[in-house]
Amino acid sequence: MMGWADHLIIVPILLPLVSAAVMLLLNERRRILKGGIGIATTLALLVVSVLLLHQADMTPPGSSVRTYQLGNWPAPFGIVLVLDRLSALMLVLTSILGIASLLYSLARWHRAGPRFHAIFQLQLMGLNGAFLTGDLFNLFVFFEVLLAASYGLVLHGDGIVRVRAGLAYIAINLTSSFLFLIGASLAYGATGTLNMADLARRLPTLAPGDATLVAVAAAILGTAFLMKAGAWPLNFWLPTTYAAASAPAAAMFAIMTKLGVYVILRLWMLVFGPEAGPLAGFGGNGLLVIGMLTIVFGTVGILASQTLPRLAGCSVLISSGTLIAAIGLGDGAVIGAMLFYLVSSTLGIAALFLLVELVERIRDPGADVLAVTMEAYGEGDDAGLADEIGIAIPATIATLGGSFIACALLLAGLPPFSGFIGKFALMAAMLKTDGTAVQASTWTMIALLTVSGLATLIAMTRSGISSFWARMDDSIPRVRIIEMAPVLTLLLLCLGLTIGGGPAMRYMEATTQALQTPQDYVTGVLNAPEAGSTNGERRP
Repeated sequence: MMGWADHLIIVPILLPLVSAAVMLLLNERRRILKGGIGIATTLALLVVSVLLLHQADMTPPGSSVRTYQLGNWPAPFGIVLVLDRLSALMLVLTSILGIASLLYSLARWHRAGPRFHAIFQLQLMGLNGAFLTGDLFNLFVFFEVLLAASYGLVLHGDGIVRVRAGLAYIAINLTSSFLFLIGASLAYGATGTLNMADLARRLPTLAPGDATLVAVAAAILGTAFLMKAGAWPLNFWLPTTYAAASAPAAAMFAIMTKLGVYVILRLWMLVFGPEAGPLAGFGGNGLLVIGMLTIVFGTVGILASQTLPRLAGCSVLISSGTLIAAIGLGDGAVIGAMLFYLVSSTLGIAALFLLVELVERIRDPGADVLAVTMEAYGEGDDAGLADEIGIAIPATIATLGGSFIACALLLAGLPPFSGFIGKFALMAAMLKTDGTAVQASTWTMIALLTVSGLATLIAMTRSGISSFWARMDDSIPRVRIIEMAPVLTLLLLCLGLTIGGGPAMRYMEATTQALQTPQDYVTGVLNAPEAGSTNGERRP
């Protein structure tokens, strides 16, 4: 018989689904009750995710996955959920961002439109399902669930700018869904399966013609996932959309771009690993080039940004480009450092999106553009300087300013925050060559990481000076504790990653080792026994 711990794998999907269904039955005026249900649900999701992380970390060597067979039908015939260290890590990260974003929204954003809490829970359900599913078809299903929910979140509120950005966002994601469906159909036609483990098992034995068809399918699927990850040249929509979305929605979208990165990493390490025959390492050089170009695009965008929301959106591009390029390098040590950077950058970007709205309350509309103009002409440098000498900084401004400095250091990759450890670990892993010469692509990647960090520091410093040190007025914004607490919590978690960098890196290295042994994943999924069997038997 299965114990209660064996059923935890499906809880991250069922819990937000049931919560959303209950909220839809409640009257829209009962927002306090819905908010309480939402907070309780996301807190429960965090507890369950931490337990699943512990289960995954305690998995003995040689059996790196835990499976949950829906209907007790074995893979590849039935639907199977798969838990390993990577999926457990993404579940915890999603739950943390979910709590921070939902808590922030309770100040005012959850009243800006109907059905916010139900849509938010469906978003969590889609994300969790995508991280846990073991086959491409159900990955497509969960993709559509989270995308449908994200359409509601990106349009939540009012304003013509948000509607225009939302329509572009819907169009680009419908295109990526169409490509996803075509790629999955081609893969099924060539291999006869959509189960990821079964696909990895069958790929080395395919005929040359079918292998070519799989390569075409992988290219189409990769395009769909890269669009979702915000990779160049199909990322023109991302800064505008994320800048126009409400603060809690934009903070949650920080993990959605990482979903595209997660799927690319999962399929590339599992299906196109060393045992894939002629298709081993397929697309690696392409990922490296696309990732580098995405970093360049994001760096230019950050320097050109005249508003804080757009600056935050371009920071997402730098993060995604770094992760995609690291996957393309294909080195195990680089992948481990990449996972640490993924967690750090996602938390930091989410904190920045929440903080931007609070900082914007200090300034008049158009103050960013005016500040850049004044800076270009050298005007306003000494205006009001005599009046400011000796005046104490209000606590609200000091808290916002300190948090902004922390975000700048974090995203630029400077100590004492975890962004420094992530970038330093990436560079150190790239330079480990076992006596061989360092390749030009490695030096290019290191240069891009350095330049992008410098550009982030310059852009954040410029925005910080114009927001806090050269303010256009003397008003103090009204910031509630429920809005500031999520920002401070996310920044403290990044500081905690710095303090606990050793254990965190050991977990990332163990995750990488499991990803580099895809046969353990394949065996664990395809040979999982039926529930209730005493001798490991499977249905014939």
